[in-house]
Amino acid sequence: MPDLPGRLTIRVDDLTDPRVRELVALHVGSMRAESPPGTSYALDLTGLTGPGTTVWTAWDGESLAGMVALSAAGELKSMRTHPGHLRRGVAAALLEHALAAARERGLDRVVLETGTGPPFAPALALYRSAGFTDRGPFGDYAAGPDNQFLELRLS
Repeated sequence: MPDLPGRLTIRVDDLTDPRVRELVALHVGSMRAESPPGTSYALDLTGLTGPGTTVWTAWDGESLAGMVALSAAGELKSMRTHPGHLRRGVAAALLEHALAAARERGLDRVVLETGTGPPFAPALALYRSAGFTDRGPFGDYAAGPDNQFLELRLS
């Protein structure tokens, strides 16, 4: 299958479309299944619709390709490519879009927390290729063997 970035439409999403809700549920379920109990911080619909969080979805025509969220404080949350669009550039396009939005908002950095182990390797490779580096915990997170923290300085 060809890469999609030139064909994608990325837009702010209100999470009312059932296809988007299904992708959120898939993401949360997957994160919980791939992480030891109590170590997944993936936001569900309630968390993603809370104040200060912007969610973008990527579409290939009428087909949902993926999603990403960014908090007002600059935390990248809930990045997920739809299973039917994997390895086609969707995550990279969404990450680029979220980073551009962070710059437009005047943020000096973007941070994220993610898991460890093989299920998280593709996302980690993407973040590192974009320039993210290791850092310590931030916010209410605590360091542990099942999570890691990254940061990208924007200024």
